[in-house]
Amino acid sequence: MAVASPAHIATTPAPGRQRRTLVRWSVHAGWVVLLALATELRVGRFGFHPSDQGFILAQAWRVLHGEVPHADIISARPLGSAVLHVADFALPMPLFFGSSFLSMIEIIVATIAFATLVTRRRVLDWGPGMTALVAAASLINLNAFPLMAWHTVDGIALTACGAWALDAGLTSGRALARRGGLVLLGCAVFVKQSFALAAVIGVLWLLLHPATRAGALRTASWWRRLVLDLLALGAPGLAYVAWVSLGGGFAEMVEQLTGGVPAYGERLLGLWLDDPEVLTRAPVRELTFFAAIAVVLLAVRLPGDRLGVAGRIASWVLVLAGAAAVVWTVVDGRFTGSSRWADVLWWIVAVSVPVNAAVRRKVPWAGLLVLATGFMTSLSWGNDTPTLLTGTLALTALLLLGHLVPPRPRPGWTRAVTATAGCVAVAVCGWVVVARHDQAAYLDLGHDRLTEDLGAVTPAMAGIRTNPSTFTFVRQIRGCLDRFPAARTAILPDSPFAYPAFGLRNPFPLEWPLPLEVVGTAPERMLAKADELNREGGYLVLFETDSIRMLATGGPVPESIPPDTPVFDYLGLEKAIQARLTGRAVTCGSFVGKYAP
Repeated sequence: MAVASPAHIATTPAPGRQRRTLVRWSVHAGWVVLLALATELRVGRFGFHPSDQGFILAQAWRVLHGEVPHADIISARPLGSAVLHVADFALPMPLFFGSSFLSMIEIIVATIAFATLVTRRRVLDWGPGMTALVAAASLINLNAFPLMAWHTVDGIALTACGAWALDAGLTSGRALARRGGLVLLGCAVFVKQSFALAAVIGVLWLLLHPATRAGALRTASWWRRLVLDLLALGAPGLAYVAWVSLGGGFAEMVEQLTGGVPAYGERLLGLWLDDPEVLTRAPVRELTFFAAIAVVLLAVRLPGDRLGVAGRIASWVLVLAGAAAVVWTVVDGRFTGSSRWADVLWWIVAVSVPVNAAVRRKVPWAGLLVLATGFMTSLSWGNDTPTLLTGTLALTALLLLGHLVPPRPRPGWTRAVTATAGCVAVAVCGWVVVARHDQAAYLDLGHDRLTEDLGAVTPAMAGIRTNPSTFTFVRQIRGCLDRFPAARTAILPDSPFAYPAFGLRNPFPLEWPLPLEVVGTAPERMLAKADELNREGGYLVLFETDSIRMLATGGPVPESIPPDTPVFDYLGLEKAIQARLTGRAVTCGSFVGKYAP
């Protein structure tokens, strides 16, 4: 007699359920792609500056051609982002457009990952309201930041997705997800030193997760599993160090990675210490309001339900007041990096975490993860604030507050209300993001003055619109390349975008010799490369004669200049290279150069 296998019946999903799951995943993947594409089409492609917006792509271009980090490419940071963004060159769309699109995908997926961890709910269990709120938080995370390949965006995405996969793997017992998450956390360390804490987070999450503690019998198999997990976490680092070492760059790597100016996060951590009066001024005053509300809420919620109806009503009122403080912080911030609204949101989450832990009597580990990621994000030379995490910080504070509301049955209209509120939030955030970028794109002019499409100069930049001055600058580079063809070409100091945009091979070991990027033996190696070029020939080195920042204001770009026009530089390095090169002096548009065919 044939007997059906109970195990088989229990573990095989019904075809209808499989179809529903596939449909739900498709819907979520669809909105992510559509939101990223819409953001790129309406925001990301408008505005361009030749410095920042090609830096990572220039490094990726060199990695794609087999150059070894630190041995061939001088960098104050590990070049994990350059390795990741090699993928940008494979996208079936213009390079700079596709790279920006992929960066928005990273921002959205990271926002999803953090929200999943904070809510402790699978994405497939989200309703339309929660989905819309996460979409709105993604737009707030972008705020006024330019859409471009950038190491901080990569670090946030790798940390969030690594923790998400690790948590899912630990909860479900799936080794592939668990170790995949650990690999991602290990990769985060090698996009920027400030994300080194991601590896520590991985170890702590692995050891302190309830699933680990529940089965923590120290057997031989447990230790074997732990060793394999730690190897997964360390694998990206081991691979990177081995690659650099085999390429002869180990000593240079150590010197470059330890030779930069350190960042300690003092601006974030010392928000009000220099001037306590800022606690009464926007946007920091919202932190004061929130902290006062949190203290009262803690007093109301700690007794549990012993305060009865009055306690429940007071809890709702206080939670709504706290939510209003969070929302008003975003409003006061106006999506600009200078108002310190990101710092205020970080401190609001820092207050929310212990209040949530005290009331619920368990630590909200995901809240601590968001705090840690915000701190790592603030460790920057130029943007030392967690601005790229503002949406996640605001959403995390709201979710942690929501967990403190006394449980009660939800009426049928709740889903419709939350969905409506979420859609309104997406519309408002989208409108503000568009308005902010239209007012003045990153290092470019307002939307109505971005009249030129850089695709007219090179197919790699098709769809990217900028002002006439920047367009003229880029067009002149194209003209110089046509007039003075050479196997090796450099544009110094501020145009790293040109290498991937025009398919150039930079002979110098540094794309963008900003003062903070010049680490280790960079000056000596740059000058030694100039001597090598003199011996071998076949080069064109163009020097900018004015600060590239003037392009952001639409300043004039001359069509021709005298050969003796002084070059622009930061540390005297460009002038030293110009003096050392023995090629023919040339002029081309607003550039002077040295040329040896």
